[in-house]
Amino acid sequence: MSQMLKIIPDTASLKGNLPDFTETTHIFVPINDRVAEIGEGGSHWSLLVVSIIDGVAFHYDSLYPSNSCDATLLTQRIGTLIGKDLKFVDLDDSPQQENGSDCGLFVCIHMKHLLLRRLLKAGSSQQINMSMAGRTVDAAAGRKEMMHIIEEYRKEGERRS
Repeated sequence: MSQMLKIIPDTASLKGNLPDFTETTHIFVPINDRVAEIGEGGSHWSLLVVSIIDGVAFHYDSLYPSNSCDATLLTQRIGTLIGKDLKFVDLDDSPQQENGSDCGLFVCIHMKHLLLRRLLKAGSSQQINMSMAGRTVDAAAGRKEMMHIIEEYRKEGERRS
């Protein structure tokens, strides 16, 4: 979704290819820094969380500010897609990775934390703090957790075969 929105400027032409967001409160969008329209590429991932109900897009970048331009563009295009002006908040206090390879892991960990520990635990009228300031990320534990999840899906696939 994010690549389509980045490379196709006519957002309205994409509506039929994307989910209907009329009943959606939040959209989680992994962002890649790939610039080419065709083929593989990109070397960094970050996360954009769009709160449709609040009209705010929060950007979490573990190599801040690497993907800020892409996140700003996607915020504008998603706003056009849903027919709402969105405020862009680039969270410069997001936990930062210590190497050049954990960005995808950080996106997964942030998504899980924000969805399970913030959004799904909050009441419908409760204001939610979307900042990740002060939160530490244990990349080694995150990799183990991802491996466990992959292994569980692999076993499930074998049971179904």
